[in-house]
Amino acid sequence: MERHPEYQYLDLLKDILDNGSDKELFFNDVVLEEYKKKGEQPPFIRSVFGRQIRFDMSKGFPLLTTKKTFWRGIVTELLWFLSGSSNIKPLLDVNNHIWDEWAWKHYHMWAKDNAPEEDMTQEELIKKLTELPANDPFVQKWGDLITIYGRMWRRWPAKDGREIDQLAWVIEGLKKAPYRKSYVVSAWNPDFIYEMASEGQKSHVPPFCHTMMQFQTAGGKLNLGLYQRSGDAFLGVPFNIASYALLLHMVAQEVGIPAGEFVHTFGDVHLYSNHFDQVKEQLTREPLPFPTLHLNPDIKHVDNFKYEDITLENYQSHPSLKAEIANIGGYNEKAAAKK
Repeated sequence: MERHPEYQYLDLLKDILDNGSDKELFFNDVVLEEYKKKGEQPPFIRSVFGRQIRFDMSKGFPLLTTKKTFWRGIVTELLWFLSGSSNIKPLLDVNNHIWDEWAWKHYHMWAKDNAPEEDMTQEELIKKLTELPANDPFVQKWGDLITIYGRMWRRWPAKDGREIDQLAWVIEGLKKAPYRKSYVVSAWNPDFIYEMASEGQKSHVPPFCHTMMQFQTAGGKLNLGLYQRSGDAFLGVPFNIASYALLLHMVAQEVGIPAGEFVHTFGDVHLYSNHFDQVKEQLTREPLPFPTLHLNPDIKHVDNFKYEDITLENYQSHPSLKAEIANIGGYNEKAAAKK
């Protein structure tokens, strides 16, 4: 029998556990303060460098089965990216809280340095952002992460003041000349990253983990490759696999080329030390058959997809495995200056 494709992911987890190098993490003052309050030591990471896994879309949709994966969160996050928004308000409106902590850190760290009228806990900030309308000045300022994938994909800021829609350019190119080799969407923009960032573009959100993606047509199939500079193998990578596989299917439907392979290439791919026990449990589980993805065939443009147009059938999985997100906190300008 052919080996289940999910074993590629499980093999990667085992590779990291068995062969990875342990490294300390850089935590900013806000994060260290939270660990101190809980009486905990911050985790370290164990990482390997330069790995690749690949999934053939004809063999099922690669939503991992050895633990239950948050499908609704994957879909609503991708739709948010495709909208080009950098504000978390649309996510809050659909009860998706994946990016809450980054919004709070951005607010809280700015608040400590600039003495606004009030500081808030994360829960207080998110409650306020949720309750206020999207056009409220507070939401527009403090819900905005500034640096996020959707903005780079759909509204890359050009030198002449334009905003470049990279994804739209790729899609139109695939329709006209599908075999060209230049269909790349980059998220790595130095003007938004730490010390290199321009005033007004700086953020406490870390630099883009999903550095670039490339669409390629071969043998009458549309393939998608992702280079990910940094991958949280236990919590983040299962999301990433499903999200980019879904994007591949959506673009394939618009351009009229069947979806082929999603190829996932990693730079530093790692496990956080506070995830080791969960990973060991996951490695004891046998993969189940992959589910089937269905897109509404009437949708002919990626911008027109809504949540109800995307359905998954026959998803079976082992129980979820809970683990704390090791949110390192992004860049701390003052701390970096001391080093």
